Amino acid sequence: MAKTKTAYRCSECGWQTSKWVGRCGECQTWGTVAEAGAAAPPRVVSAGPVSTPARPIGQVDVRSAQTRPTGLDELDRVLGGGLVPGAVVLLAGEPGIGKSTLLLEVAALASAARSGERGGSVLYVTGEESAEQVRLRADRVGAVTEGLYLAAETELSALLGHVDAVEPKLLVVDSIQTIGTAEVDGAPGGVTQIREVTANLIRVSKERGITTVLVGHVTKEGAIAGPRLLEHLVDVVLYFEGDRHSRLRMIRAVKNRYGPTDELGCFDLSEVGIVGLPDPSGLFLSRREEPVPGTCVTVTLEGRRPLVAEVQALVAKSFLPSPRRATSGLDSPRVSMVLAVLAQRCKISMHEQDVYVSTVGGVRLTETSVDLAVALAVAGSTVEQSMSGNVIALGEVGLAGEVRTVPGVQRRLAEASRLGFDYAVVPRGSLELGETTALKRNGARGPVSFEGMTVREVDSLNQALQVAFTAS
Repeated sequence: MAKTKTAYRCSECGWQTSKWVGRCGECQTWGTVAEAGAAAPPRVVSAGPVSTPARPIGQVDVRSAQTRPTGLDELDRVLGGGLVPGAVVLLAGEPGIGKSTLLLEVAALASAARSGERGGSVLYVTGEESAEQVRLRADRVGAVTEGLYLAAETELSALLGHVDAVEPKLLVVDSIQTIGTAEVDGAPGGVTQIREVTANLIRVSKERGITTVLVGHVTKEGAIAGPRLLEHLVDVVLYFEGDRHSRLRMIRAVKNRYGPTDELGCFDLSEVGIVGLPDPSGLFLSRREEPVPGTCVTVTLEGRRPLVAEVQALVAKSFLPSPRRATSGLDSPRVSMVLAVLAQRCKISMHEQDVYVSTVGGVRLTETSVDLAVALAVAGSTVEQSMSGNVIALGEVGLAGEVRTVPGVQRRLAEASRLGFDYAVVPRGSLELGETTALKRNGARGPVSFEGMTVREVDSLNQALQVAFTAS
């Protein structure tokens, strides 16, 4: 007789292995791999009837897959133009960040825009709150419309019954972790339940052309709760993030089958609802009359959108055996590397001092172009010297102390010029003759005039320190 093999499965992400291990090989969680029973041998499947015959790709009609705007321009920017019929979107974020408020606004706008269409209603299914609680929020944000249907359900079969009765064009499920089915074992939110519920919702969405938006929870590490397979099944994965103590909210796309994944949408969340911010750069700058040591302004690119942001640093004497290195809104290993370059190449010693580096407005800067701004802010705080308030700096800092060029410098400088900055420190070679007619050089290695700004190109971090702190 053939020997049966026992399979082991991770209860967190669903990863399977043929032997027991203490740590999951997918999500790296300890103690979650348990025996899942005998692994069934692979079955031989014979050919069967097809649902639709294969056609030449040029004969496929794409009109049914055109995007439909949601009414929120910032969300449409991230989605690539809007929602696609039959698409399944997963929106994840921390509790209380505003996911339900955003989707309630989207549902109201969609139902109002499609009020004259046949079958143009919107179904909002809540599994976390009662229908009365959602209605109170809808009254507060002005999202009560005639074509918006509301149901409070936690059973998949009841949810599909509402879909049959309402026949919506947009379905919102808040949240996927609260919906379960009696057809499979496990509690709602488990790996098996999420996989089964999501697969059924995707099947219904594709068959009927319903745009489905699923709300997903996140773990304490910031990853989407449930099996990793969930992100592979859906068409679009969005992250809704922001500081809970700030009104600024941002949406990023980490997966999008219908558009780009390098766009950022900014929103203002208040008591009366959520609105898009087409020009959020001013939110990431502090306003002061006199320059303060330890601050530097930079320009980061989020997709094709330049954002002007401020980096602040505080260097103080430490009374601990190991001085603290704290960051907020920046990549901690990257900041540590910049501090090491400052100490070794520029002889700015900080081994007995605490260093705190942060961004303004709750924005998170992950680009290497912010290295130079971090270095200038830390150096200014260490020597107690401030830069002019009209100076920006951008560039990547290397371990040898060189300043490397970054992409999109001209687009970044144009955004800084629009906001009133008149002096910039950039890497050598960022602006080349012939790229634009707005360049005017004053000598081979002198300053460059670009759209009313004075631009200084530097080769090393030492040169950048000299140029930035002497700029007027």
